[in-house]
This record gives sequence, structure tokens and C-alpha cells, in this order.
Amino acid sequence: MSDKIQLLPEHLANQIAAGEVIQRPASVVKELLENAIDAGATDIQLIVEEAGKRLIQVVDDGCGMSETDARMSFERHATSKIRDIDDLSRIQTMGFRGEALASIAAVAEVEMQTRPADQQLGTFIEISNSRVLRQEPCTCPPGTRIKVKNLFFSIPARRHFLKSDAVELRHIWEEFNRVALSFPEVGFSFIYEGELQLKLEKSSLKQRVLQLLGKTYADKLIAVQEKTADLHIFGFVGKPDTARKSRGDQYFFVNHRFIRSNYLHHAVTTAFTPMIPAESHPMYVLFLEINPEEIDVNVHPTKQEIKFGDERMVYAFVQAAVRHALAVASVTPAIDFEVPAEIQQSPALNRPFTPEQQIRISHSPLYTSFTQPHQAHVISPHITGKPDQFVDPSKGAGGADPLSEERSRRWQSLYETIQQTAPDIPQQTALPLSTGSTEDSVFPVQLHLKWILQPVKSGFILLHQYAAHERILYERYRQAFTQQPIAVQSCLFPQTLDLAPADQALLEHMLNDLHMLGYRLERADDTRSYVIQGIPADLPPGHEKQTLTQLLVQCRTEIGDIQVELREKIIRTLARQHAVSIGRPLSRKEMQQIIDELFACKEPEFAPSGKRTYLWIQDANLEKWLSDPSFFDISPVTGRFQQACSQPR
Repeated sequence: MSDKIQLLPEHLANQIAAGEVIQRPASVVKELLENAIDAGATDIQLIVEEAGKRLIQVVDDGCGMSETDARMSFERHATSKIRDIDDLSRIQTMGFRGEALASIAAVAEVEMQTRPADQQLGTFIEISNSRVLRQEPCTCPPGTRIKVKNLFFSIPARRHFLKSDAVELRHIWEEFNRVALSFPEVGFSFIYEGELQLKLEKSSLKQRVLQLLGKTYADKLIAVQEKTADLHIFGFVGKPDTARKSRGDQYFFVNHRFIRSNYLHHAVTTAFTPMIPAESHPMYVLFLEINPEEIDVNVHPTKQEIKFGDERMVYAFVQAAVRHALAVASVTPAIDFEVPAEIQQSPALNRPFTPEQQIRISHSPLYTSFTQPHQAHVISPHITGKPDQFVDPSKGAGGADPLSEERSRRWQSLYETIQQTAPDIPQQTALPLSTGSTEDSVFPVQLHLKWILQPVKSGFILLHQYAAHERILYERYRQAFTQQPIAVQSCLFPQTLDLAPADQALLEHMLNDLHMLGYRLERADDTRSYVIQGIPADLPPGHEKQTLTQLLVQCRTEIGDIQVELREKIIRTLARQHAVSIGRPLSRKEMQQIIDELFACKEPEFAPSGKRTYLWIQDANLEKWLSDPSFFDISPVTGRFQQACSQPR
């Protein structure tokens, strides 16, 4: 039998390894920016064209590389960060595996110029598909300039399955934000398609947070600062009103490395309980410094997942630090023991407590229940029969008390007044039988500010007002793109929307769709601000800024084709936000309008989220329920009640 196992060629092995490290253009940006940080750069420039598919260039003023180091940097597992196995447990740098440049060179065309500050000439290297095409001396400033062109040119399938430019650019912004947030002492600039998008000077952490996440957090940041012998946490959390239903501005760094940790995210979220609604996510930018020997960062190709030596201790420390910061900022709920001035000036507090009042209070049942043993849960009789039969429990059946007699006279007078003015009330009343005319005048009705009940010929339907209105708005917004755009009403008091750089890039791709849905936005003098000049004509003004902010948060993680799936995301999000909320009272006219418009929809049975909009219950099934109690069994085993509730045909 012949041998079958063979060693793969180097360029093929590099391409396989690149599949783990380089997944999209944002992966290249991450690796190059982290290399610049490890090189000690104080100013880093990122240049991108065509969302990174055509060009990604990083220019830094770091230490540069010699000719030999420049050539070795493209070899697999060649690094200056570690030397032996012990160094792996003491990692302080962003990179350490020596895979990044080798993986990039395996799937793209790479050009690099680099020069140490103590040398006159630098080195130029050109590599394509892991093959060195040219290496020669060159003149260049100190530092490193590296270009990555035509990403995935050698893997057409990978390039074909890249997302749209808007989606890929969004991921690039995310990686840029993470590195820039982690190192506020370093200056950054981002140039896209030849235009400067953002320039960050060296600044404090708070200034960097506001520059990248938006000025809306200017007065909503709470500083977090706690330090022990083993752990140090610092950074900022947002006030409770900045919490959102979906994740957006949550950044956690361990030793300045961005990580994803649902465990630590839960620690921060529970620290806000009960100040934020359930399933909401607070904003935070937190840095945790810990002994490198207590963590393992070598568990994932992207190095964004780490293992802690003592996860429970870290969890408790993070949670306690955030809670303490909220308490110091007077955000946590507190009991106010100060009596307001209007209560202090009340006549009831300033009037003297007379002896007659003391006697009356001391004989009251409430006073007795708190001053005598075994009386806390005793319900004393008040009026049995006519008021003249009233017995003071403090005096017993035969007790005589002037105050008690006075109360009896007052009760007797009140009783006689009621008897004279109140109409005769029959002892038993029969429920009126519903007729067609009665139903027309009474129904539809609202139940528990959540359901709409409407009789039909064969029974009745029960609508969920929020789900039904969500379906109506969803189909209305979809029709706006194929038929008539939604009418716009001009805002009497236009609001300004201040955006983070990444959100601005996303909003640019959404403007046309938003205009079709009734929103008219104009860019302000500040290139990162937009003025909301118009909103849909059927919406009340005042909430448009919050609506658009939540829309951007929902679309941040959008994937897929920008013209199809992002538009669908916009429609679903706006329908969900504009639908009538649970707990809102509805007039009969509003309820009837929801019913009519729901059954005019193409798919009235379900909301866009998949929730059923209504339930149809037939008279025949009601008869079965009354004659067979087992039909009320709603256990998941039998489910007979659910089966008896007919689905729409």
C-alpha cells in the first residue's frame, strides 16, 4: 500500500491558516493596527478604499524593522514578542503568534516600507500569494508603511461571499474604534476613499469615548475606578437612561485587549438592576488590568476570548465596582428621609393634639391592633345591620362611652340619608342577553389595556393590539417602497442628531430609505450631525430623535446585502417602535381601525416577529369547554385548549 500523507506546500498551508485569522477586511485592519501599537507608534494613520477590498494601508511612526526583520516578519510563527514557553504566560503585547503578516500575504498583494530611526535607508518588500516578488533598499521616514491590496484575489470564493461595502466598512469602523478606545494616548486618523473621516489627537479616555461614541454621552458618563492588590478596573458606564434593548456601545478590555465575554457583560448588567428594564443593555467602556499569568489569551484565533484563573472573583469584582460607581453618582435608588416643606407646613402637623383626640385615637381598632398583643390580624366588626347596632370593640357589648354614642348618632343620620336618596336595588339581577344591536354599540372592547375583543358570527376574535398594529405598519412601510412614499410633516422644532463616526457612515446608506418612510434629514454644518426636518405625517412629534437613535443601534450588526436586508431591518425596527404599546388605552374608533386594517393585510395572522396577532374562538368550542372541563388543560402534553382555539383559515 502506497503512502498517502504528505506535507502541504507552504503557500497552501498559509492560505489554510489565513482562513482562521483573516476572515474579512476588518481582520486585516485589526492585525495591522495592533502591530503598529506593539511597535510603539504614537501616531497611526488608516487608509481604506472600497471597504478594504481594494486597499488597506496603515502608516505608523513606530520603531520600524531592519532588513532581516522585515523579511522574517512574513514567515509563519516568526515574532519578536515571545522567546520561550514561559513568555506565553506573561503576554503584554497585542500580538504574539507571528501569524498575521504571513496570513495576510497568503491572500493579498502586500507592499511594505520600513526603517528604524537609527538607519539611513529602509527596506521595501513586495509579496503576492506568499511569494516574495521584490526586496530592495528604499528611502522612507522612520516607522512602517504597509499596503494590503486586492484582498482575497487568490481565493475568488472568499471574495465573492464578502458582504456589501457598507457592511464591511461598518466592521472596519468597529475594529478601529476598539483599538482607538484602548489607547487614547495614541493619535489616530481614518481616511476613506481619499477623504479624512476622523482625526483623533492624543487625549484622555473620556474625550476619546466622546469622540468615538458620540457627544450624546457628554453628561451621561459615570466614572468607574476600583483597585485591589490583584485587580484594577477603570473606565466609564452610562447612566441608566442610556440602556438599549440591543447591544451597541459595550466595550470591555483586559490588559488593553478588547474581549467578548457574556459572563462579564452579565456582571455589568446585573449591577444596574433594577434601574434598567429587563433585557436591556447598559453602555460601558471598562478596562480591567490583571496579572497576565492569571489569564489565557491563546484560546481563539482572534484573541477576543480569554480564560480567567478565577472567573467568580473577577465577576464579583466587576459587579461591585460598577455598583459602587452608581451609588457614588447617586444613581441607585435611595430612601429620602427629608419631609418636603409643603408637608411640614401642613395644618395637621402644626395643630395641637387635644385630649379628646387622644381618647378617640386610643379607642380606635387600628390603635388597638398595634398596642395590644395578638390583635394584629383581628378584623373587628364595623357595621352589622343598622348603624344603631354598632358596638365599640374597646368597650364590649355593654360599654357606655359619650364618643361612641356620638358616632352612633352620626351613623344613623348617614344611614337614613342613604335610604332616602338611593334607588331600590333588587336582590338579584340577571345578565342582559347580547343582541346584535347591543354588540354593535358595545364592541370592540379593550381588555387589560392589551387585548381587543370583537364578536363575529361564529364566535369571537381576540387581538393582541401591539402585534396587530406592528403587522399593519410593517406592510404599510413595505408598500412605501413599491407604491406611494409616506407623507412627510415638517418639524416645527427640528432636533439635531449627533452621531458617532461609525453611525454616520451607516446613516448615509439609510437616508434614501428613510426618506421613503417619511423621515427627512439634512446634514448640519458639523459633518457628523444631522437635523431632523421632517417625520411621517401620521406620527406625533417629539420622539423622532430617540427613534432614529434606536434604529441605528438595531442596524449596527446588520449583515447581508445592504439594499435588501438592511432595508428589511429598517422596516421591521420602525414598525416595532411605532406600534401602539401595551398599556395604552384605545378608543372604540381606534380599535375598530386596527381590526379593519389588520384584516386588509396580506398576512394578518402573524406579526413580523412571528408572534400571532389574533385568536379566533368558535361557539362550538365554547360549548365543549363548558361541557368538558378537560378542554381547559393547557399542558404541553395534551394541548387540547390550544387545539380547540381555531387558527385562521
